[in-house]
Amino acid sequence: MRRRDLIAIGEYYHVFNRGVEKRTLFDETDDYERFLESMLYFNIETPTVMKTDDKVLPEEDDRLVDIVAYCLNRNHFHFILKENKKNGIAMFMKKICTGYAMYYNSKNDRTGVLFQGRFKSVHLSSNDVLLYVSAYVNCNSQVHGREDAESYLWCSFLEYMGDGKGALVCQKESVLGQFTDVSSYKRFCMDKVIGMQDRKRFEHALVES
Repeated sequence: MRRRDLIAIGEYYHVFNRGVEKRTLFDETDDYERFLESMLYFNIETPTVMKTDDKVLPEEDDRLVDIVAYCLNRNHFHFILKENKKNGIAMFMKKICTGYAMYYNSKNDRTGVLFQGRFKSVHLSSNDVLLYVSAYVNCNSQVHGREDAESYLWCSFLEYMGDGKGALVCQKESVLGQFTDVSSYKRFCMDKVIGMQDRKRFEHALVES
């Protein structure tokens, strides 16, 4: 979707951004954990002072957005977000990106912008698209051949699988509620990952030919 298009309450969006000049955003575990804490803490209109032990999900009526899925990669991130309040996604993204940039710059004794402009967003215009993109975001590390989603700590796939290893930040029912059980969703994701990887190999072969 174009940036000037209205983001509508109740609709789902694929939201993403990367470090300026593809700069690394997350150098170590503490950085990933800080960003995850920001996702919880800044998902309300009026947070006070951020505390590192604030790891409780905001109440439903207070959330700017529903975080449906996420993946944090070294130099970029992906979200699926549902807009809950007017300008909720814009406020949420501004809060977490500004807050994280202040943390990162202070930690690394640097100044200047950290992210490559404003976030990008794509409207997930149907339920089929929502499910497909949920597999892409949840399993992003595996799609790109970096690490299996089941072992990658910085995505929401582990939370979806319910094994207690992942952070608890997501509202998953809009996706998981459409499957008979977690295993069914896992099979769906793995089937989609294979298709996505095949498509990437095909596109790479076209470029090389």
